[in-house]
Amino acid sequence: MFAFACAVTDDELYARCALPGFELAAEPDTEIVAHPADGSIFRSYNMLLNRALERFGPDGLEALILVHQDAEIIDPDFLAKVREALREPDVAIVGCAGALDVRSIAWWEGSVTWASFTHKFDDFGGGEIPALSWVPERIPPYAETGPVDSLDGFVMAFSPWAIENLRFDESIGTALHGYDFDICMQAKEAGKKVVTAPMRVVHHHSLNLISSADEWIAAHMTLTEKWHDSLPVVSEDWRLRARRAEAELAATRLAAGAGRLIWEQRLAQLESYIDALEGSLSWRITAPLRWLSRLFKRGSGSPEGPRPSSGSIPHHDPSPSGSESSASAALTSSRENNGSPR
Repeated sequence: MFAFACAVTDDELYARCALPGFELAAEPDTEIVAHPADGSIFRSYNMLLNRALERFGPDGLEALILVHQDAEIIDPDFLAKVREALREPDVAIVGCAGALDVRSIAWWEGSVTWASFTHKFDDFGGGEIPALSWVPERIPPYAETGPVDSLDGFVMAFSPWAIENLRFDESIGTALHGYDFDICMQAKEAGKKVVTAPMRVVHHHSLNLISSADEWIAAHMTLTEKWHDSLPVVSEDWRLRARRAEAELAATRLAAGAGRLIWEQRLAQLESYIDALEGSLSWRITAPLRWLSRLFKRGSGSPEGPRPSSGSIPHHDPSPSGSESSASAALTSSRENNGSPR
């Protein structure tokens, strides 16, 4: 018997994404638990684990599957794949994306070995960024399921042992960041395995991956310090690592600044092209045809706004959402291709 559980902050989002996935994947006796979030995700997930343990006991469930409210399972064989992954008694947690050689909460900077999800977003008109193992025909030869150092926590299946013995560290002090990395490190410290399985999930999330940079940085520092003795390091010389980190930050800022300049130049180029197009004689002459086309597409009624004349064409003014958002989108695209998280 399995149970799906979700900490809900947005009822509409849960009903649109997580719940249909639960209903698709559920077996006849599967339990679905949706509970209002209780502060941080650390506390909310501990509440769900405690409730599962109290209700079903230490051996009453094959697995408790914690899922974000914006994650949609589209795999009818999801539970069969979780069951198969948990046949090995040492497995504590199963996810659909993870990496080896992880050195911080930024697990995607390790060697991503599997990521069978896709990232769908509404920003900039909407789009989709498939992760490493989403498209079967494009899975690289090195991609494989199995043991990893850390999982992407938007979907995690907890074994009976994990339900009884693991709890999220509420002392971390952030609302969201680092919970998945920390729980995976706890499982490994106890001698258990964290593994990926080929479960297919859609993550509906904006391109803004970090809602609070300060909280993310604080969680990164806190958890790197907490697990210092268990993490691989490039050098034992902390001064050398600190200088390298500062140098990498400076290089990243320089690259971001250059990207902004390139984006602004490209935008100016496109605006110039649109101005020339909409000011052309052919554009003015064909204005009535475009109006008629919109009318037929609507099927009935009249299109919004008055019928345009050939001499008065509304000027198109593309207004970008900001260079930072565009830079974020570009960064997200490159990272998601390697299995980057929400």
